Amino acid sequence: MSSPSVEESSPRVMERKGEQMNGVHGIYSQQDFDPSAAPSFRIAQIRAAIPNHCWVKNPWRSMSYVFTDVLVVFVFVAAALYFNNWYFWPLYWVGQGTMFWALFVLGHDCGHGSFSGNPTLNSVVGHILHSSILVPYHGWRISHRTHHQNHGNVEKDESWVPLPEKIYKNLETSTRMLRFTLPFPLFAYPIYLWYRTPGKEGSHFNPYSDLFTPNERKFVMTSIACWMVVASFLVYLCFLMGSLHMLKLYGVPYLIFIVWLDGVTYLHHHGYKRKLPWYRGKEWSYLRGALTTVDCDYGLFNKIHHDIGTHVIHHIFPEIPHYHLVEATEAAKAVLGKYYREPKKSGPIPFHLLNTLLRSFKEDHFVSDTGDIVYYQTDKDLYKFYKTTKSA
Repeated sequence: MSSPSVEESSPRVMERKGEQMNGVHGIYSQQDFDPSAAPSFRIAQIRAAIPNHCWVKNPWRSMSYVFTDVLVVFVFVAAALYFNNWYFWPLYWVGQGTMFWALFVLGHDCGHGSFSGNPTLNSVVGHILHSSILVPYHGWRISHRTHHQNHGNVEKDESWVPLPEKIYKNLETSTRMLRFTLPFPLFAYPIYLWYRTPGKEGSHFNPYSDLFTPNERKFVMTSIACWMVVASFLVYLCFLMGSLHMLKLYGVPYLIFIVWLDGVTYLHHHGYKRKLPWYRGKEWSYLRGALTTVDCDYGLFNKIHHDIGTHVIHHIFPEIPHYHLVEATEAAKAVLGKYYREPKKSGPIPFHLLNTLLRSFKEDHFVSDTGDIVYYQTDKDLYKFYKTTKSA
């Protein structure tokens, strides 16, 4: 079956025809708002609505979060070594993995320059934090910059970018299953660092990858060297303390951190109850791409991972420090209007987001090869598999 044209696949037209989005079930209710329509406001209007102090980067305040998080990491290690029993280890794994994720978010701020106005401080702190959790700082920073510069662009985005139908249909069936069946997508980040995603070539560990310009190679090499130092030290600790002990102390928390990273980053671009547009060509703009991102409420984890759930304003203005994002978001809502989608309120533990993940993996598989405004479509065979599995 051929994919519908842009006009035929727009939410309004599909509602008028009584068709079902993606051939599965209706997504849009009868209402006038079209999330793919170009907004009437401009970035300057959003900027003007945000208080001036929200733009101030305080390196001392930023460093206080680093010191606090690092202290908690070492307290967890000391507690694990002291108790060292199977009652405590699961608590340690979840807690320490979450703290690894918190360290990543602070390093993420360094990469954006929102940590401080000092590039040297940003680079030093970013390398220490990211290398400690086996992330090549500059390699990631550069590809993440590409993601922000092209958010919502099917052809140029870099993070959880949807696969065009032709590429998707050429994947092995097993690859499709792994890509969209929990928990496998939640462990994808290390693979992405080494190989990127289907349809894209390059590696964050190759300075000559097309991810980087010639002028950026020396920075990438520096980060790879830092990564290798930490990796070598971890191997040394395996010989010193035993592989099983290092697996418990570092390996399992690292996997929990990866689950956090993949889950959160996926939800911020797929986590809304209604389908949101992706763009190509002339229909894409920086603002329209940013307005397809989604805020999420993570309950008690909001402050632990530094309000990373306030993602819309972060994508519009990545230079705003994380400790001002909530206030900046509240101030911007009057301008954003319906383009801002209020996140569902979470209990202490954001269990509701698991259902969001499951629904998206079940329905959001590929986009049309053509069209400047496209929405996720569903692989009917894969959808039937999920339905069969659920009813079995």
